[in-house]
Amino acid sequence: MKARNHLSYTLKSILLIFLIISFTPEKELFAQKEIYLNPEFQNYARDHKTIAILPFSAKINMRPKQMATMSPESLEKLQIAEGLAVQSALHTYYLKRKEQGKIRMNLEVQPDRTTNVLLKKAGVTEDNIDQYTIPELAAILGVQSIVHGSLSTDKPMSDAASVSLGLLVGYYGATNNGDITINISDGSTGTLLWKYDKTLSRSLGSDTQTVINTLMRKASKKWPYAVGGIS
Repeated sequence: MKARNHLSYTLKSILLIFLIISFTPEKELFAQKEIYLNPEFQNYARDHKTIAILPFSAKINMRPKQMATMSPESLEKLQIAEGLAVQSALHTYYLKRKEQGKIRMNLEVQPDRTTNVLLKKAGVTEDNIDQYTIPELAAILGVQSIVHGSLSTDKPMSDAASVSLGLLVGYYGATNNGDITINISDGSTGTLLWKYDKTLSRSLGSDTQTVINTLMRKASKKWPYAVGGIS
């Protein structure tokens, strides 16, 4: 009798778990943030004086019907604009954090315009940047640490890009459904020091700066350049 009751309890437990999984939206199951922190981060970061933020690699996943009325060149321009918007938003976020005394005062954030000008002078473009190593890019930029990453969305996050897309294919409305990855790598060795993967959702906001602020606020407990070390 005890064995039969135990089996019945086990079956009920399995059924309950199955029902919970079945009725939980897929986005809620797989939208958990993932943060990697290199255990040797502080050893690498001790000599970091300046960090640079690269333009992000962005991809806008257009539907076939929209692509039919849009040239590849126009889509490429929109994706470049999205990558620059994320770069600018992260730069603004870091500056505000430093003004608030939440980032080490001896750590400088290279202006994004300076970063982009130096890359252009060195012949580094969005088409060939993946052919350069992190140490090579750090040498070009004169920094000790590099922030870089990728963005994939179904529509632009930045308002300007969204309006441009609407004019081209009648597809208005900024969104943030997709995925974003933010990395920090050591400039001298290329070692990955920090990585933040996040599935985007509408709850994060509708424009680039709001999304970045929300994302980084969620990751702040693991933000490695915080005053006093990792909190």
